[in-house]
Amino acid sequence: MPVIADFLCKHQIKNETLAIGVSGGADSLALALMAKEDLPQYRLVALTVDHGLRPSATKEAQYVARVMKAHGIEHHTLVWEGKKPTTGIEEQARTARYKLLTDWCKENDVKYLVIAHHLNDQAETFLMRLQRGSGLFGLSAMQEISKKNGITILRPLLHTPPQAMKDYLKARHIEWVEDESNQCTDFLRVRMRQFLPMLTEKTGITSERIDEAVFNLQRARKFIESAVYGAIEESVCFYGDCGATFDYTHFINWHEELKFYVLSRLLTDIGGSNYVPEAEALLALIRDIPSVDFTATTLGGVYIERSGLKVWLIKEYRGDVAFDSSKWDEFVKQNPIYNGVKVPHKLKIALISQK
Repeated sequence: MPVIADFLCKHQIKNETLAIGVSGGADSLALALMAKEDLPQYRLVALTVDHGLRPSATKEAQYVARVMKAHGIEHHTLVWEGKKPTTGIEEQARTARYKLLTDWCKENDVKYLVIAHHLNDQAETFLMRLQRGSGLFGLSAMQEISKKNGITILRPLLHTPPQAMKDYLKARHIEWVEDESNQCTDFLRVRMRQFLPMLTEKTGITSERIDEAVFNLQRARKFIESAVYGAIEESVCFYGDCGATFDYTHFINWHEELKFYVLSRLLTDIGGSNYVPEAEALLALIRDIPSVDFTATTLGGVYIERSGLKVWLIKEYRGDVAFDSSKWDEFVKQNPIYNGVKVPHKLKIALISQK
């Protein structure tokens, strides 16, 4: 069954170049070869990250290069250079891997990056988020299509069990690499992976059942997202990537959940973070803004100020630049849209200091 082609048809993605993250494991190796079979008219580019965290990493990248060459797939190895972390390795390696992959895509004008996340990955992600006490958005786990560093991430195998990829490779007599870190119980994901069979045996909760629950949560998430985007479009005024403002009277009339998700989105976008602030800190901010004692605070790399009937969110600028009225006047000459607009000094500094 042409899983990859069906996925692209479903999401109306036509005849594009696709970059594919290929580690050498069964899932990503099968993904690349399935894509080659399904999409003969596409340009496919396999990207392998040599993270340098294990002695075998370079050999694994070389093996992937040989397999890709044998099947006529363009291949590039991306090396994670520099000092490696000694703590938080799992998260930092993931961040570095995505940065290398998405940077290559941007430098080569490739819009789509295909990743081999599968059914069990989705179940593990859900359980990890549950363990951390995540809310609706966290428990919605991974989506079939998402954005990362400005690149569209595609996950066509998200509802496919991992054994299907191994069976695919076995039928074609293609070997794959087993990552020894998959046995390291220092990592929460590995512990969840080992726990899943026990969960199924003792409770009947399978990866498929978790996937069904995630699907329902994602439907609820889409509804909330539409309400959030509607509120932002109606009530929020943006100042480039540096800040935004909305009327305090709108804020106090929003439902508590709407306040939570609107501020989550604004703080993430303006602060430039990949993650929303912790729920506890965000809820405290929502409680504080209406307080008579509240004037300003910072959260997630964003300065939040209530001034009169306006709430301002301004990207923090940590440089030594003090406000200079002559620089602001020059900025306004170059950007006449700001002529006569009253904005806080911190926003003026952010605007004139942006690259």
